[in-house]
Amino acid sequence: MQFEETLNKKVNEVNNIISAFLPKEETLAKTVIEAMNYSVNAGGKRIRPLIMQETFKMCGGTGSIAEPFMAAIEFIHTYSLVHDDLPAMDNDMYRRGKLTTHAKFGEDMGILAGDGLLNYAYETMINSMSGDGLTFDEIKRTVNAARIIAEKAGIYGMVGGQTLDVYLTGSPMNEEQMDFIFRLKTGALIEASFMAGGILAGVSANTIEKLEKAGRLVGVAFQIQDDILDVTSTTEILGKPVLSDEKNNKTTYVTLYGMEKAKADVKAFSGQAVELLKETGDNEFLIELVKYLIHRSK
Repeated sequence: MQFEETLNKKVNEVNNIISAFLPKEETLAKTVIEAMNYSVNAGGKRIRPLIMQETFKMCGGTGSIAEPFMAAIEFIHTYSLVHDDLPAMDNDMYRRGKLTTHAKFGEDMGILAGDGLLNYAYETMINSMSGDGLTFDEIKRTVNAARIIAEKAGIYGMVGGQTLDVYLTGSPMNEEQMDFIFRLKTGALIEASFMAGGILAGVSANTIEKLEKAGRLVGVAFQIQDDILDVTSTTEILGKPVLSDEKNNKTTYVTLYGMEKAKADVKAFSGQAVELLKETGDNEFLIELVKYLIHRSK
């Protein structure tokens, strides 16, 4: 079976897992729940839960202990997109060809849907910790996985990176600032996905460090490739406007370092990430997924 066929099959499986954890659209607050579910069901590659699932398998994990955490990290990623699309942020009316959450439900429900998804992610993780049949060691793993996800999603992770990115909008950016944004805004949840998969499988602290570093390299390379595509691709292939960074006067990896270094760094970082994953375990699909993400054309 070709990689993309396998990918589509696995994404469908992940979608089924996520759907099982979505809240029921009931009670007098069902409007915000409808907005939450609309946001999650709007589509996407499900990269973060997929990375977590495949890392869990690579590290010898079995059973369904990772499933609530896969759903939770997708809820967190989705909330960040819902808030990114708001008028106060990027003011986008469409995402993946569909109306954004605030465009469909109103700005107030867009804010509340994002808030709801973030809180529901933590509810989902915490509820899994009291599941029947978990050993004391498994409960410790779930607590540690939840801690990592919370940290990587917060002010020392995604929110921190997004804060600097927003603060510097329209202003020049130096190397330190760009590295901070790339590592946190883009890379933190990817790091969390690799790390949580390993933690839930019960691997050593040394292996978790390798997974964190691999995730960081993947996240940075992914963002560099995004900057490259904004210059080299077309709207038809990319599925979104090109040259948007230039129009918005935004400093990118390409404008700061040049195209030649940007392409070389994507290759170098992806190679380092693959080597770290090979040292950790055996999962050919995960290796191919990393290459697919980093060297994508859209």
